[in-house]
Amino acid sequence: MNTLPEWVDKSEYPFNSQYLKLPAGMMHYVDEGQGETVVMVHGTPTWSFLYRKIIKTLSKNYRCLAPDHLGFGLSDKPDYFSYKPEHHARNLEKWIEDLNLKKITLIVHDFGGPIGLHYALNHPENVKKLVIMNSFMWSLENDKHFKQASQLLGSAFGRFLYKRWNFSPKVMLKISFGDKSKLTKHIHNHYLKAFPTPQSRTSTAVLAKELIGSSNWFDSLWKLSSNITNIPTLLLWGTKDTAFREIELEKFEGLFTKRTVVRLPECGHFVQEECEEAGTIIKEWMEM
Repeated sequence: MNTLPEWVDKSEYPFNSQYLKLPAGMMHYVDEGQGETVVMVHGTPTWSFLYRKIIKTLSKNYRCLAPDHLGFGLSDKPDYFSYKPEHHARNLEKWIEDLNLKKITLIVHDFGGPIGLHYALNHPENVKKLVIMNSFMWSLENDKHFKQASQLLGSAFGRFLYKRWNFSPKVMLKISFGDKSKLTKHIHNHYLKAFPTPQSRTSTAVLAKELIGSSNWFDSLWKLSSNITNIPTLLLWGTKDTAFREIELEKFEGLFTKRTVVRLPECGHFVQEECEEAGTIIKEWMEM
């Protein structure tokens, strides 16, 4: 079925909407193309719209699925859900299992890293390849760079900014671009309008706090990292990112034995928006 709201540009996002009922709410996703399965996992404050260009490229040869986490995009935004990354990860795991997805290539970004890699760490036999873009998978508690940001944005004042002023897509998303001209007003609206009310912005406020608040859970992921070290991995990294820097990339480089690293010197955090060739880079790597 296709139930896209009127603010979604159908030429930018020409996909049919699919929904899966999970215990916590209805999870929206797209499912395009045929062939080997590729699952794309977003972070904050984005949704499956972020992957639209990559989907258009890969769906010619692959089955491409991209869910919206609860609280994001076109999925339900229930009041009673915690919105912590651990619970997003459990939802994603159930979504993959309910759709019976096999031998997947998993593409992750931002908070989609720990959320998606949780699945890979616990089901490495079902993950054929990994693509990681500007993300993390370990505790950031001792990193002053992240701790200061999380303390500010996770405070009462930060929560006010996030919920009342839609701070995450309005400000944080924009300043994270290496080339801000790539974020046109038209495209920016697709992220702003996904959070129309203060209540609907709870998900972004929670993740700002949980960058440090979920440190124990992130640490538990890293302790399982040997489970995925031999999975072929593409590290596609925007080096103008002021959040996830070279030090985070190097930590991933040290983990994977079968890694390909592509640095994008003109791109910031949102590689999917800034790098027009991202889909082609991924496709060529998958076919190597």
